Amino acid sequence: MVKSLDKWQFGDFQTPDELARSATKLLSEKYSLSPDLVIEPTCGVGSFLKASLREFGSSRIVGFDINEQYVQQARKSLLKYPNSENVTVFTEDFFSMDWNSFLADFSGYILVIGNPPWVTSSELSIINSKNLPSKSNFQNRRGIEAITGSGNFDISEWMLLKYTEWFKKREGTVAVLCKYSVARKVFRQIQKKLGNKFCADIYRIDAKLFFGASVEACFFVLSTHSHASSDCIVYQDLTSNQILYCIGERDGLTIKDTVKYKKWKHLSGQDFRYIWRSGIKHDCSKIMELEQVEDGLFKNGMNQRYSLESKYLYPLLKGSDVGNGRVSMCRKFVLVTQKFIGEDTSVIKDKAPNTWQYLLGYDDLLSNRKSSIYRNKPLYSIFGVGEYSFKYWKVAISGLYKRLNFSLIKPIHNKPVMLDDTVNFLSFDTEEEACFIFSLLTAQPSLEFFESMIFWDEKRPITIDILRRLSLKAVAEEMGLLEKYMELAGLTRVNGSGQLELGLAERPSFYQISMDI
Repeated sequence: MVKSLDKWQFGDFQTPDELARSATKLLSEKYSLSPDLVIEPTCGVGSFLKASLREFGSSRIVGFDINEQYVQQARKSLLKYPNSENVTVFTEDFFSMDWNSFLADFSGYILVIGNPPWVTSSELSIINSKNLPSKSNFQNRRGIEAITGSGNFDISEWMLLKYTEWFKKREGTVAVLCKYSVARKVFRQIQKKLGNKFCADIYRIDAKLFFGASVEACFFVLSTHSHASSDCIVYQDLTSNQILYCIGERDGLTIKDTVKYKKWKHLSGQDFRYIWRSGIKHDCSKIMELEQVEDGLFKNGMNQRYSLESKYLYPLLKGSDVGNGRVSMCRKFVLVTQKFIGEDTSVIKDKAPNTWQYLLGYDDLLSNRKSSIYRNKPLYSIFGVGEYSFKYWKVAISGLYKRLNFSLIKPIHNKPVMLDDTVNFLSFDTEEEACFIFSLLTAQPSLEFFESMIFWDEKRPITIDILRRLSLKAVAEEMGLLEKYMELAGLTRVNGSGQLELGLAERPSFYQISMDI
């Protein structure tokens, strides 16, 4: 076997024979494939070559791998199979191989199959690996990343898009094991570039069982045969016909579950009364976040104790607290040095001298925070702070956790609770309003609307962009609670004649009127 460093730089997850057999059997039976040519561009020790020989024995089968030891092992293992003379295995580097020349004279049906490397470009850069494609802006990035080709990407994503280029004027199928996130990105990109040239199916697989990898994975099938729709169908597994959901483009958005989205699409819209925010960003948790050890005495992340005034200290709930529903008590406090972005912080010196001396004591760490957002700002500035931060009632959700778990946040120690920048939240003046909006967000229509758009394999699956797509007013109307919504949101009032009329927040602005004209 290759050394562990080699396994890393070549994304070396060898396919179990059982999995390769199930995948090729699916292609043969469900898709009725009978290819003229089978290509395995990264064949490893030959699991997919052997499985292809069993299912497509009369086809010409060609395997390639950069590792000579694997090539020899694959050749040897194939000798005991019938029709093994139909298989050829070469030692080649995928990234330097002239694929256009190899395919130039071939006009039949092609099956590209296999298990391309499960590794990202940044991981390879860490070890200075040369097993990389040449830099290009294949993801259509903007700015400096587009110029340098420096954006991080999965090597298999680049390879899969390369495969699809081979079929611009050919017929065939691409069928590979890959990360679920890679399959989604490739599906999205080929739809933009090639329209409905390919139909796509995803079959979920248990990567932990087959590869010992804690990642969402799948068998991804792209075919030049057309579906009745351009959606990507996601199946439970390789042996089941159970459809979990269909991924597709709707209203300019990539939707995870098109059926659920169609059902609740009428709930979409901007809600100008309730604006989702992210929590406080300070980039120096060891200094800015403290534990209370006794009255007035606090311990920071350096395990140092200080007597600090309470004026600038607020209860803090982190993403892990909100994600696990631990919101009734706080483990930590956070120093909130400003009420709004750009506020002068020098006033702390007079209002809370102990706190100012504490900050001065860690000036070297606070002044050297890497983010450019702190440049040319007052000393010890923070971000993600505003009037909304200091409201006593909030509804919050962790952006990092893999579940829709909204929490009602109440004051702690008679002070408004602060949230870290992995948390998204709405803030309210009254408990009644917070409880009402919480009930709307946790209602089945809202949860299904969000579920239709959230891809849980993302690093931060729940984003402000997704949360802002829901109109709470539309949810209230759906549930027969529109009048209460209008009242609590301050969108209605009683005039001198005792009649309900729109409040200022619901009236169209001069800008909106001008745009309508």
